[in-house]
Amino acid sequence: MNVEFIKMHGIGNDYIYFDCIANPDLIPDPERIAPPLSDRHCGIGGDGIVLILKDNEADYCMRMFNADGSEAEMCGNAIRCVAKYLCDKEYVTGKEVNIQTGAGIKHIEIIRDENGDFHYARVDMGEPELKGLFIPVNVDQEPVIGVPVSVSDGTEYKFTCVSMGNPHAVTFVDEITNQQVLQHGPKLEIDKMFPAKINVEFVKVLSPSEVDMRVWERGSGETMACGTGASAVAVACALNKLTDRKIKVHLRGGDLEIEWAGNNHVYMTGPATTAFTGAVKI
Repeated sequence: MNVEFIKMHGIGNDYIYFDCIANPDLIPDPERIAPPLSDRHCGIGGDGIVLILKDNEADYCMRMFNADGSEAEMCGNAIRCVAKYLCDKEYVTGKEVNIQTGAGIKHIEIIRDENGDFHYARVDMGEPELKGLFIPVNVDQEPVIGVPVSVSDGTEYKFTCVSMGNPHAVTFVDEITNQQVLQHGPKLEIDKMFPAKINVEFVKVLSPSEVDMRVWERGSGETMACGTGASAVAVACALNKLTDRKIKVHLRGGDLEIEWAGNNHVYMTGPATTAFTGAVKI
């Protein structure tokens, strides 16, 4: 059976999207098809797949599956792409939408251009979870700051850990290197400190309002961007008194504006882009 898809990315964090609104059973086995479709040499290529569905509690629902087939709770870049798709297809004609995720319902403010088309999305990412055992991290501490984790070559990192619906470990470095991200990242992801595995963010602070970040994502490897990761980084920076509570995060694929507001919610603002459409045999 040939199924239509749309390839989209949020500053380089790219997924293959399937419109399952009319037919929730369109993709019966997403865990199985995510790895071959995500393969960048033999498949469509992407960081995973996303199913867009109707929802009984929210306006719509997104389910996302990493490139290894594992289901993830939430992706900040993917949810902006879902919002753009809903606007482009006129499922949503107003300036806001609620989308159900594995990390709960997220409220999205749609920022339109002068022609009324989708321009940016401002996503209420919710409140950060700072209790170690709830992130989860094997540390009964709140907040989790300065936790040491070593890799096999003896390099030690100190992590500030935050959950934005999925778990993140943030470490601050003088310079971000390929060795940190590509060699140490996969080892840190599966360290025994992190019982549900972990997304690892390597951060260089540039000023009180700007940081550089690279990420090793649980289940996908290094990605061009990570919205939940950028949100966790903003919280970690503020907890460590390294930046203000509103910052610009420079990722490999582009920039996100993140604010940890006074109401304890984290807000992420950024673009979404359509790459191409097609059909694939499922």
